[in-house]
This record gives sequence, structure tokens and C-alpha cells, in this order.
Amino acid sequence: MRYAIHLAYNGTNYCGWQTQPNLPTVQLTLEQAISTLLRKPVAIVGCGRTDTGVHASDFYAHFNIDDSIEPDNMAFKLNSFLPSDISIYNIFRVSDNFHARFSALSRTYQYHVSNTRLPFAEGQYCRIYFEPDIDAMNEAAKVLMEYDDFTSFAKLHTDNKTNICHLSKACWDKAVDIKTGKMEFVFTITSNRFLRNMVRSVTGTLLDIGRGKLDVDGLRAIIEKKDRCAAGVSMPAQGLFLTNVDYHWNDFLINDENNNI
Repeated sequence: MRYAIHLAYNGTNYCGWQTQPNLPTVQLTLEQAISTLLRKPVAIVGCGRTDTGVHASDFYAHFNIDDSIEPDNMAFKLNSFLPSDISIYNIFRVSDNFHARFSALSRTYQYHVSNTRLPFAEGQYCRIYFEPDIDAMNEAAKVLMEYDDFTSFAKLHTDNKTNICHLSKACWDKAVDIKTGKMEFVFTITSNRFLRNMVRSVTGTLLDIGRGKLDVDGLRAIIEKKDRCAAGVSMPAQGLFLTNVDYHWNDFLINDENNNI
């Protein structure tokens, strides 16, 4: 039987999602917890491979077991067992053709920056030291939507078979705290897939536009060069969140009264 897990995690204390030898990862921590509760080894497949320090407020994984479980009870026990920086929203039955990674239609990431100190968001945003021109960055974000080859924003020497990504959203928003006047700038980007470090390098390049170091024509030139060295810096991991993963749930949910996504 195949079960899906809906979860969230703060990535600060982890070397990413994917299991790595002798390093703390979210996947390893979750596999150890489930295997302990079920008293048998359980392998888990995640919807993506977030890097070291990256967070996820919306993440899915799946696992297979021979025997049925009571999903709500299992979720409750896992939340009691796991460290406080990983939270299980729920667990539910899915069909055998559901795959947490390959069945996903799109993923949405958000990157958070602020030019003021945000003590209650420590470790969850990146501090910048200028006020970015959000209108200029949004004009540049529209340009991203005109392209599908993002080689210039891909980490070098990876095993990508293609650097083609189909974006459906790219925009900046500004939030202002009425009491303090503190501002946070959030970049949201949605695509069917992402390349390693793509969001962080795109964000860094758009911030170059926001500070007047680059213009829209320069962005076009960077994209069309298909050269990672032409793009801006890759922003630090702590400001990045995976915030939404979309599926055709009607194709995968098992008709079970315990199912609740």
C-alpha cells in the first residue's frame, strides 16, 4: 500500500532533504522515525531535493508498506516522535501510480529579503542593505516568463538532462509592518520544474536590477548567453521556502474515509 505524507520543515539544522552519508537530513530523520514506529525499514521518496538550509512549508513524500495503517494515528505519533522543526500535517492513502516527485504538476518557491532587521524571522530571510526598486524587478520578472532555457541560472556540473523549465508565475511583493515600518520583499516563482540553485541565482540577478546594477536588456543578455558565470550571485539558503506543490489529486486519492488532505 502506498501512503503520501504532507509535511513542513525548517531547514536550518539540516543538510537538505536528501539522505547523505553521515549528515543530518530531513529524509533520513523522517525515515528513521517511521521505521522505528513501524518496526521495519521504510524508504521515503520526496517531492524535491531542497538544499542545505532551505525550508519547506508545503512538502509531500510517499512510502510503501505491506500492511494498512491508521493515517491520523500515525501522523500524531510521528509528530510526537520527530524534532520540533519537522511537522506532519497528515498522511493519506494514494494509488500505486502516485509519485511524490514525478506526479507533481508544478512547484512554487518564495524567497524572502528585507533591508531591515527582522528578529522574529531570524534564519528565514536574507538581509540586504538597500531598498530595491520593486517595480523594476517586476518588469524584469516578466521577462523571465518569455524564456524556457535557464542554463544561465543552473548550478554547474549537475546531471540535468535538460535545463528547460516552464514558468507560470514570477513576481515580487512588498509587505510593510504598520507598527514598525519594517519592510519585507518576497519573490514568488512557479514552474513545472526547477534546476539546482535556480531560484537563488534568479533572485540574486533580479536584486541586481533592483539596486540599479543591471537593466532588463542586461537580463535578456544573461539568459541568452546560457552561461552561469554571466548571472548574479546565488542568494543564501535561509531565505528560500518551498511553499506549494500541485498535483491532480483526483487521479491519485483512494476512496477511504480516513483520507484527508
